[in-house]
Amino acid sequence: MDYKELYEQEQERNAVLSERLAELEEEKEEISYKLKRIKDNPIWKASTPVRMFGHKVVNNIRRVKNLGGPRGIMLKINYKKREAEAKKFYGTKSFPDDARRKFEEEYSFDKRPLYSILVPLYNTDRTMLKEMIDSVEWQTYSNWELCLADGSDAAHAYVGETVAEYNDPRIKYKKLEKNGGISENTNQCLTLATGDYIGLFDHDDILHPSALFEYTKVINEQDADYIYCDETTFKSGNIDHMLTMHFKPDYAIDNLRANNYICHFSVFKKTLLKGTELFRTRFDGSQDHDMILRLTDKAEKIVHVPRLLYYWRSHAGSVAGNISAKEYAIDAAKGAVADHLRKHGYTDFKITGTRAFETIFKIRYKLNGSPLITIVIPNKDHASDLKRCVYSILEKSTYTNYEIIIVENNSTEKATFDLYEELKEASDKVSVVTFEGEFNYSAVNNFGVSFAKGEYILLLNNDTEVITLNWLEEMLMYAQREDVGAVGAKLYYADRTIQHAGVVIGLGAHRTAGHTHYKMPKENLGYMGRLCYAQDVSAVTGACLLVKKSLWDEVGGLDTDFKISLNDVDFCLKLREKGYLNVFTPFAELYHYESVSRGLDDSGEKAERYNKESEHFRTKWKEVLEKGDPYYNVNFSLDRSDFSVKVE
Repeated sequence: MDYKELYEQEQERNAVLSERLAELEEEKEEISYKLKRIKDNPIWKASTPVRMFGHKVVNNIRRVKNLGGPRGIMLKINYKKREAEAKKFYGTKSFPDDARRKFEEEYSFDKRPLYSILVPLYNTDRTMLKEMIDSVEWQTYSNWELCLADGSDAAHAYVGETVAEYNDPRIKYKKLEKNGGISENTNQCLTLATGDYIGLFDHDDILHPSALFEYTKVINEQDADYIYCDETTFKSGNIDHMLTMHFKPDYAIDNLRANNYICHFSVFKKTLLKGTELFRTRFDGSQDHDMILRLTDKAEKIVHVPRLLYYWRSHAGSVAGNISAKEYAIDAAKGAVADHLRKHGYTDFKITGTRAFETIFKIRYKLNGSPLITIVIPNKDHASDLKRCVYSILEKSTYTNYEIIIVENNSTEKATFDLYEELKEASDKVSVVTFEGEFNYSAVNNFGVSFAKGEYILLLNNDTEVITLNWLEEMLMYAQREDVGAVGAKLYYADRTIQHAGVVIGLGAHRTAGHTHYKMPKENLGYMGRLCYAQDVSAVTGACLLVKKSLWDEVGGLDTDFKISLNDVDFCLKLREKGYLNVFTPFAELYHYESVSRGLDDSGEKAERYNKESEHFRTKWKEVLEKGDPYYNVNFSLDRSDFSVKVE
């Protein structure tokens, strides 16, 4: 086929797509017009209370559906039971006793930074105000100042009076002439600050007594210039009545672009504000997400303190108590992320909400051209599995510039070789090469890659089947980034439960590596929505792994010492060691009928081999395993894949 013919085909394809786009635009305009007429109708406006109640009912039904049926509901119930047990250890029971308090108060740090804690006040409830101030007064580390800017109206004059009752020179108070909103009021707090580090604190929340002590430790030990911790929401004015505990990963840029997981308690070196603002009013509603994106970009040492040190009060007037995002806040969050992306050189991207929440985003990056992707599929017999796999690629993929290299290894069935011929006849994209010798997953893939013409390599198991039509585009948009190493997809078993959604090192009985959210229903949102956005992980499975050919060569491909298992995790850790990010995207979906081809590693010789490879992995990556997975959290159990909190 010559270039002219290919060009004409592409022109025809573009014409069809353009026509369809025009039709959709016309439909959109018609729907928008009708929607506006409905919203302007007085009956619609009068029915707001009824509709709000209906939304709550629908949302609860959706939440049940997202659990994936009876089995998912039982999993959630059991998870909540374990969480309830764990919560007992993270409220007041975690506060320092007299001996520990004395130790922390008298601890001699080489660096004793002054913290300026900024709190914008507005008609704050008296009890909540006092509890907030008391939690700062009770800090075991005493070198702080509390900077309060009060925008309360005349009816809430008691706010200033309550502050004055403390008579503590470390508390600085400024009455504002008018309420400027959270961004402007917080910026006014900053004018009072003289500290080395700035901390952002809400007027109705509570700090753990050891918060500043723990932060001072990481400043001394790691020279941290941006610090955050784990947090929880609580209700009924009692921090022991916790709602949701959020145990966070370490700094992860893709997670942060997708949602503001860092949130509280953000503390940063004041010098990071040089040349920039604290809060930008045009991002009101998501001003903290904007600030965190900007300042973490400038920070040299971002440290996550994996302790629950911030208590976020949930009540009728709080953000924590009203999770329904306002339209202006959603737009502000999208705007903040868009501004960040543009500063990093990205253009023509698209930011949309996900089924988890409106401000948990899917980011669609522009593809840079259409580079050739070489799909490498090792195979021994199992003709029906291979046939299903290859035809799903050929028939479903919207990305067309790829080649498929099937690596034949010790097949004995005639049907297999007949299939090879059939596939080669079906598409000139398919070729077959033969690897001689015993099965070694690493060696077989390395051999297949040696024939690759593509700029990108996609390792793919023969027992997979494409679900998402644009799966290659979804993976390529991340793999093409200069900072990204390997990219993995979301894989399901035949029963639509999750087989792969990212790999955590140290997870599982062998303490090597394990898959998170394992066997959870497809509809599950994941821990804090993690099954709904692309994120940084330590490793992804080699059952479907995309990587630049140049990076494959840079780290030497797969290590043949790992003949069957852990070679993919080892490969990803080699990339991570070089400074590249590994990314899991839930927007590229495939079925993975795992180990249909070679069986499981749970008995006899196979179990013995797996034990040996596990030992080799633990030895090779001893220091990495000891540090723990930066994208997990030390508070999670390594015995479960569902993000259950450890109960000591």
